Amino acid sequence: MKKLAAVSLTALALTACTAGEDAEGTATVITTSAEDCAAFDTSLIAGNGTAEWVDASEDHPAFCELKGTESPVEGSTIGVVYRFPAEWNGKLLGLGGGGWAGNVTLQAATQGLSKGFATMQTDGGNAGTDVWANSWVAERPESAMDFSQRAVHIMTVTGKEFAEKYYGQPHSMAIFQGCSTGGRMALMEAQRYPTDYDAIIAGAPVYTLQVQTSAVFRNQAFAQSGGFSIEDLQLAQSSALAQCDATDGLEDGIINDPASCDWQPSSLQCEGDKDASCLTSGQVAALESVYNGSKASDDSWTMHPMRKGGEAGWAFFVGTDGSGADPTGGGGLANLFPLFFGANNTVTLGNYNEANYLATRSSDFARMYEAQSADLSEFFANGGRLMLWHGESDPGPSPVGSNEYAQAVMAQNPAAADQFRYFTLTGVGHCAGGPGADMVDYLAAMHDWVSSGTAPERLIGTKADGSLTRPHCAWPNVARFEGEGDANDPESWNCTPRT
Repeated sequence: MKKLAAVSLTALALTACTAGEDAEGTATVITTSAEDCAAFDTSLIAGNGTAEWVDASEDHPAFCELKGTESPVEGSTIGVVYRFPAEWNGKLLGLGGGGWAGNVTLQAATQGLSKGFATMQTDGGNAGTDVWANSWVAERPESAMDFSQRAVHIMTVTGKEFAEKYYGQPHSMAIFQGCSTGGRMALMEAQRYPTDYDAIIAGAPVYTLQVQTSAVFRNQAFAQSGGFSIEDLQLAQSSALAQCDATDGLEDGIINDPASCDWQPSSLQCEGDKDASCLTSGQVAALESVYNGSKASDDSWTMHPMRKGGEAGWAFFVGTDGSGADPTGGGGLANLFPLFFGANNTVTLGNYNEANYLATRSSDFARMYEAQSADLSEFFANGGRLMLWHGESDPGPSPVGSNEYAQAVMAQNPAAADQFRYFTLTGVGHCAGGPGADMVDYLAAMHDWVSSGTAPERLIGTKADGSLTRPHCAWPNVARFEGEGDANDPESWNCTPRT
């Protein structure tokens, strides 16, 4: 039986987010049981829907899991999974995917469930879990539409209805959170479905196909250089750090504002034969190329610039070995060539050029898939808050792309001053990793923002092992150590304007 309980805020400290408070500072939480889950009318769930109770474990609270397949049009198969916790804070959390896949895993939902959120997830319209296997995009038009923009919206609309039926009352807040492809999904929600969510967290968004084209052109640059060993990349990183690390007031292996780092790879060029202390002229040229990026005749980036200071972590997303290929297959771009150039095209990742780039960006698929509109007026008018963040050492989607999008949002939307925040995370890789303080509780920060009405000016990041704590400042500021106190105390840092 559903129960409405009044719980002290102290007792809910571990949950952090609550459904609402009364005048005495208590919060209401709806409590459900396995019997409620078993009684849910599964005929409401499309596509052989099921309802199953999952007992609590060390990792998550007990919850009712609803599964089904939504088919809004013929040819569309959108898998959805909803996890409704036994003690609900009254709020919903939509979650994004990664690569060319959605994400319906329990692992992705655990944080939200532990905070009392009912979670909503989708496979994005394709049941496969291989994030780089995307040939289906060219083969199934409706699945391509689902993945591009429809699946998350359908997941959200249906999830709201199910949550109200299951708990007996409507939700009080809805937040969406995603990184990488999930970040693109997040921006798509704000742009095309502005009433779906009250707040949206978009991390390192792959929001245009420039992410994929950048990967291809970077691979070509490294192939022309003859490639880099791991030691070569570490040499470049160490040299950049030696010149630019201390500009924030502390030598800690992290460049806080890599855009201002003026280290030049030519300082490492060999005067004679190549050895461990230098780079060949071809390697120097490759580094200069990827640091500078490249643009097409329409002044758009064909290859976004990469940041200095994170070179040792590039190899997962970039073909730094000189083979012309990377573990992502150019972000899956080659599998989309039939969409752009026809079934019998002769375009390859090796001969892909500017003309191919322009055709890619002007394609019907790009118009459907890309989430590049900076006009968020309807989302902001609905009271929406948007938090955008990006790791400065990301070797996949470049922070330059997010920087440009953030500045466009701020320029085009007066409401952005109060309802939009952009954070760059120094030393952090793609969604996580790198030497920087990559563990941030974005969900708690966003919940506090919506609840208090006060936008955050800094986020506190840590390492999983507790070895590092750093503040990440809202754009356009950057953190600077003032030379006194514990460097792992955020109060020892100030957020100052970029140089």
